[in-house]
Amino acid sequence: MFTGIVQAVGRIANVKTTGETAAVTIQSPKLDLTDVAIGDSIACNGVCLTVTGLAPDGFSVDVSRETMNVTAGFVVGALINLEKSLRLGDRLGGHLVSGHVDGSGEITTIEPVDGNHEITIRFPAHLGRYIACKGSITVNGVSLTVNAVTKDTFSANLIPHTLAVTNFHAVKVGDRVNLEIDLLARYVERLVNASE
Repeated sequence: MFTGIVQAVGRIANVKTTGETAAVTIQSPKLDLTDVAIGDSIACNGVCLTVTGLAPDGFSVDVSRETMNVTAGFVVGALINLEKSLRLGDRLGGHLVSGHVDGSGEITTIEPVDGNHEITIRFPAHLGRYIACKGSITVNGVSLTVNAVTKDTFSANLIPHTLAVTNFHAVKVGDRVNLEIDLLARYVERLVNASE
């Protein structure tokens, strides 16, 4: 489990595809890896991945072809948001995040608003029922509060701190982003449907 509070921004250094798996090397000199072991989980742009190798300036993960097909950001040179998994007793600063991406969205606008930035993202139709005004959503591994929702877009506010400590400072209109709906919405839907 994660919280959607990014701990560092890394860079994809290498992607080597063999069969159905891509070995991805991530440079992350600002992420404290002293308590990370092979087999631990790290959210990479919101995707929960298992550490397969450690180096002084980063780590490696294996990414399945299916994950590569349904997510964005796993190309050489890309900046990615990183968060180590929670431990029992850790502070939950964002919201509960599983690291299981539900789909990718497209940034349609980024507008300055009173010292902040408002980002608007077009989402896949099947996710619309889970996105609610003032609810939580994870975008590229970042916990955000939804400001407004239309039929196919939602907007969220990015404060200067969020821009400074995530890869949002480098995104642009047209970029694809990874979306994970609020975990509670998943269970509410399951409970409602199970009772029918």
